[in-house]
Amino acid sequence: MMKWAVVLCALVALSESIKISLIKGKTARETLMEKGIWEETRQKFPSNPMAKFYQTGDEAMTNDADLSYYGVISIGTPPQSFKVIFDTGSSNLWVPSVSCSSQACQNHAKFNPAQSTTFSWANQPVSIQYGTGSMTGQLAYDTVSVGGISVTQQIFAASQTEAPFMAIMVADGILGLAFPNLAASGATPVFDNMMTQGLVSQNLFSVYLSRNSAEGSVVSFGDIESNYYTGQITWIPLSSETYWQINMDSVTINGNTVACNGGCQAIIDTGTSQIVGPTTEIKNINSWLGATADKYGDALVNCNNIPNMPEVTFTLNGNAFTISASAYTSQDWLSNSCRTGFGNGGTQQLWILGDVFIRQYYAIFDRQNNSVGLAQAT
Repeated sequence: MMKWAVVLCALVALSESIKISLIKGKTARETLMEKGIWEETRQKFPSNPMAKFYQTGDEAMTNDADLSYYGVISIGTPPQSFKVIFDTGSSNLWVPSVSCSSQACQNHAKFNPAQSTTFSWANQPVSIQYGTGSMTGQLAYDTVSVGGISVTQQIFAASQTEAPFMAIMVADGILGLAFPNLAASGATPVFDNMMTQGLVSQNLFSVYLSRNSAEGSVVSFGDIESNYYTGQITWIPLSSETYWQINMDSVTINGNTVACNGGCQAIIDTGTSQIVGPTTEIKNINSWLGATADKYGDALVNCNNIPNMPEVTFTLNGNAFTISASAYTSQDWLSNSCRTGFGNGGTQQLWILGDVFIRQYYAIFDRQNNSVGLAQAT
C-alpha cells in the first residue's frame, strides 16, 4: 500500500503544471518617451523586427522597444534571479555576467559564477551578431529554476559584452523556446531539458498574454489551462520544425485579400510585440485601415476612428482568426496618438504573429505532435 501511495504522489507531482507568471511592464518606448529621448533613441537604433530571423550570428537578438512581458527565473545554487523574455522565436538562454563591462549590463542583474556551487564553464565562446551591435560571452552549465522546477546542467550563455540598445530593455536576458536546431553551438534549449529530465507531464507549453492588466499573463509548461480560453482549440501542423512556423493562407479585410495572396509562411512568436510582414503588404494593410506612416515607419491612426475601423482576418491552414481594431491598435498616452500593431518586416516573405496576435489567441506549442494550438483567449 505504501509503495502505491508513493507512486501516486509522484504521478500527482509530475502532473502539476509548471506555471510562471509574466509581468506586463512598461515598454522601452514608454520609458524613453517619459524621459523625452524616444526620438533620439529610435534614430540611433532603428527598429528591425525581422533581424533575429535572418541574422548571421549564433543567437537571436532583438531591439523591439514594445516588448512588455517578462518572467523571473533563477540560475545557480543558491539561486540568482533574472528577468527574461520567454521567446518562441529563438532557442538559447542568455543573461548578463559580472564580467560584462558594457553599459547595457550596468543596469541589469548579472550572473556571478563564483557564487554558485553547481556552476561549470563549457569552455566555448558564443556571439550574437546584430545590425546595431553584438553580444559576446561564454557558454556555461548550471541549475536553472523555472516556476519552482529545477533543470539541472542547463547550458546557457553568460554575456561579456552587449549591444548598447540592451540598456533600454527591461528584461535582463532571453529564454528561447524554439527548436534545438536553431540553438547556438548545439546548446540544448531549456524546454528540451525539461522533457528529457521528465519535468513536464506533456511535451508542450502554453502562453496566455493579458490584454490590459499588468498581471495575469502566464507561461505554463506541460499543461493546457482551460481557464485561459473559450471554445475549441484549433490545431495547426508546423510547416517547419525550427521556429513555430505554420502555413498562412491569406490576410483579409472586409472579405478582400490584402496580403499573403496565394499563401505564405508565418511564425508564432512571443518575442515580437507586433504583427510583422513584408513592407509592401504591411503598407497595404495600413492603407486599408486609414493609417499614415511617420518617419520611423509607425502607422498612425486617429484614436477617435478606432471604433469604426475594420477587423483583420488571418486564415491559418484553412482556419480564420480575426482581430478587432481595439486589439490591433495601441495609444501612446504621452503623445496622445494611436498606432496600429502592424510592423514593416522588410523584403523577406515571412510573417511574424507576435504579441498583438497572441493576446487574442491562447497559444499552445506542442512538441509531441509538432503543432500549434490556438483558441480564443479569455
